[in-house]
Amino acid sequence: MPSYKDLTVLIVDDFATMRRIIRNILRDLEFKKILEAEDGTAAVDILKTQKVDLIISDWNMPKMTGLELLKWVRSNEDTKDLPFLMVTAEAQKENVIEAVKAKVSNYIVKPFTAQTLAEKLEKILPKD
Repeated sequence: MPSYKDLTVLIVDDFATMRRIIRNILRDLEFKKILEAEDGTAAVDILKTQKVDLIISDWNMPKMTGLELLKWVRSNEDTKDLPFLMVTAEAQKENVIEAVKAKVSNYIVKPFTAQTLAEKLEKILPKD
């Protein structure tokens, strides 16, 4: 398993419990720098002011959805290459296709295990 402790992760989810679950899994995977945003607009504010190495975002959120956030990230020069993991409760094919078209790095369907999250991250994060 590569070392993630120097990477900064931004968790974007309107549900505090889900953010906590993801944060706890990330801590177990040795991530130390974890930021949180309760929706896409809050995430954009963070991305404009701080360097982030990875985004894990929910799809369904008020104000700005995960897909809208993904499109913003990909259209912005500073963030366009960031690994972006979409978390969704809906595994509908059209959603997945839409996310892939918007250049999502990978996606994960709720509910998921720590092992599944670790495997997805290993696929999208740069190797040491």
